[in-house]
Amino acid sequence: MANIKSQKKRNRQNEVRRTRNQAVRSELKTRIKTARVAVDGGTETAPESVRLAQKRLAKAGAKGRIHKNQAARRTSRLMRRQAKADTPG
Repeated sequence: MANIKSQKKRNRQNEVRRTRNQAVRSELKTRIKTARVAVDGGTETAPESVRLAQKRLAKAGAKGRIHKNQAARRTSRLMRRQAKADTPG
């Protein structure tokens, strides 16, 4: 355990950030999974769930919860999947 006051504060800040990041990443996984299932199933709610997942990805990337390129890559994969599902044939 740290003895220095500034290090104790740093530990508290790190813990708060860790739990926040963990919650955001968990929500991202859930949103992406829901969107994928909706797109693959061809449900009516697919565009809405993709939109929500895309929104959360962009927000997480902008705030630094995940890397910006990772957010862009995941969004791209989701949009490609949706486009493929929308195309007849």
